[in-house]
Amino acid sequence: MIKTRLIRLLDHAKKYVVFQVIWKWFSLLCQVVMIFSLSLLLQKAWDGDLSGNFVLACIIAVFCAIILRFFCDRQASYLSYKASVDVKGILRDRIYEKLLKLGASYRESVATSEVVQMAAEGVEQLETYFGRYLSQLSYSLLAPVTLFVILSFVDLKASAVLLVCVPLIPISIVAVQKLAKKLLNKYWGIYTELGDSFLENLQGLTTLKIYRADEEKAAEMDEESQRFRRITMKVLTMQLNSTSVMDIIAYGGAAVGMIVTLSEYAKGKVGIGGAMMIILLASEFFIPLRLLGSFFHIAMNGMAASDKIFALLDLPEPDEKGEILEPGEIDIHLAGVGFSYEEDREIVSGISMDFPAGSFTSIVGTSGCGKSTVAGILMGRNKGYSGSVTVQGKQLREISEKSLMEHITLVGHNSYLFKGTVRDNLLMGKSDATEEEMQIVLEKVNLFGFLQTQQGLDTTVLEKGSNFSGGQCQRLALARALLHDTSVYIFDEATSNIDMESEEMIMEVIKELAKIKTVLLISHRLANVVGSDRIYMLENGSVSCFGTHDDLMSSENGYRKLYSYQNELESYGKEERKAVAE
Repeated sequence: MIKTRLIRLLDHAKKYVVFQVIWKWFSLLCQVVMIFSLSLLLQKAWDGDLSGNFVLACIIAVFCAIILRFFCDRQASYLSYKASVDVKGILRDRIYEKLLKLGASYRESVATSEVVQMAAEGVEQLETYFGRYLSQLSYSLLAPVTLFVILSFVDLKASAVLLVCVPLIPISIVAVQKLAKKLLNKYWGIYTELGDSFLENLQGLTTLKIYRADEEKAAEMDEESQRFRRITMKVLTMQLNSTSVMDIIAYGGAAVGMIVTLSEYAKGKVGIGGAMMIILLASEFFIPLRLLGSFFHIAMNGMAASDKIFALLDLPEPDEKGEILEPGEIDIHLAGVGFSYEEDREIVSGISMDFPAGSFTSIVGTSGCGKSTVAGILMGRNKGYSGSVTVQGKQLREISEKSLMEHITLVGHNSYLFKGTVRDNLLMGKSDATEEEMQIVLEKVNLFGFLQTQQGLDTTVLEKGSNFSGGQCQRLALARALLHDTSVYIFDEATSNIDMESEEMIMEVIKELAKIKTVLLISHRLANVVGSDRIYMLENGSVSCFGTHDDLMSSENGYRKLYSYQNELESYGKEERKAVAE
């Protein structure tokens, strides 16, 4: 069971496999020397021709063979370790490089949890395949032939019988392989599904607790776990049965060889020393293949994992040599654009929008109308759209992702903050930023004063900024975006789920930025978009109306209704707060 594509991919590891086989072969020769010395000693003793010098020579030979075999086994183990390390490094680098090439849209093709499982459990399975299975496979073919050549000089018939019995083990392995392939593919699929559910429930554990839905999700996971348990038991049963078959063949073959040897000895065709040598080495014909059988099931699981890895590596990549955006102002135009995450449910349909260079444009609408989907299209995350999207006169499909990211910055409501320091997170926006530049952007978002009471730019940031408030996280994300300094900024609900003070401060920064940059603001709160040069109202995935705030308020439309409704709610809220204060 050799996968040529996998071996070509991991070409660096082949040398370790070859040298493992060589060291194992030397170890076998040491075993032969040790057995030969003991057998010769027995023969001499049986013949009454034993001398002290001969006994000493045999003891020295046995001792040297043991030391050399120990050294050879250690070398083989070390090379196995080197192969394992090489394989893990190469495969994880390839997976990571592939994700970088796929870019921001990789989640359209593969789930993040599946990638994590491939890079962890899948690679570990292939570590055994390269670290032990391949070398054992080659050695298992070499060892019986070597022993046959050596023992044929002792007794041809007995050694031939042992050699003939050897192929029965690989025949049984091939038979098991046909049965196991489908079963292991199913096992890996169920394992991935269980991992997906576990990761999702772990991430949403707080929400599940709040709504008392944790028991229901626990029951669902129990059911999935039972499915995984059942398929695991089937795999283990298959492995146990195949192991039993291989044991019967191995021990049975060795027993047959021993019986033939004793028969030859009884007929006087082989001496006591020769018979002892064949009997002691008979198991060595089968032990390598028996050990191969124990690695076989792990290797099969690795093959199933490699299919998943190659499916990822074979995903089509965006053209790295695409169009390059020129420095300077950038205008964006959408014409008849449609997009759907599922074939039977279109999110946006036939939308046309213009974002002139240097303009302040807003997209509004109720939840689920397609606002964030448009942002995903413009950032290259949602690639399967219909219609035309041009950036600086070039089709978005033909622009390289690198160039797009150098000219457009997205700030969402959940912009990710990485574990480290404030400095580390800001330097992602501009790797060569000076402390003065970082201080300026932090002052713009009104965060520098707070950081001075902490450790300044070296203030610790925990994973997802969990040690900061929601408003502080969003302001730090905004500061990072300002440091990035691109021609176009897209703010996708950048002020949602934060306090009123932070929202007002962020909106002031956005409005100031709109004076010198092309800004697209996506907001559920219409009070934030009043000063926009143009506003697009989305309803049911289509543009229902557009214009300035005054234009839209001068006629009856969805924007006017939504603005009036929100205004009434906010006025009512202010009156309630005033009454409470009094």
